[in-house]
Amino acid sequence: MEPVRTCIGCRSRAPRSSLMRVVAQESELVVDETATLPGRGAWLHPTAACFQDAQRRHAFGRALRVTRSLGAKQLENRLNWLMDN
Repeated sequence: MEPVRTCIGCRSRAPRSSLMRVVAQESELVVDETATLPGRGAWLHPTAACFQDAQRRHAFGRALRVTRSLGAKQLENRLNWLMDN
């Protein structure tokens, strides 16, 4: 049985393999491809809609327990790349 995680954007539960893990590193949101980076992780569907919902609700800061603002440029670029391919 595969582990189930909750998307911080749409708040729906999904298998871990269908979500991507995001961590905060040096005030930047980074995609954790192998799910092995240290620190708290947040799970997100790799869609623009879930990303926008998470940003609108300030879900990244709460899920990662970070009080400072986080840059999302790398995550946005990754999502755009996924949409193009």
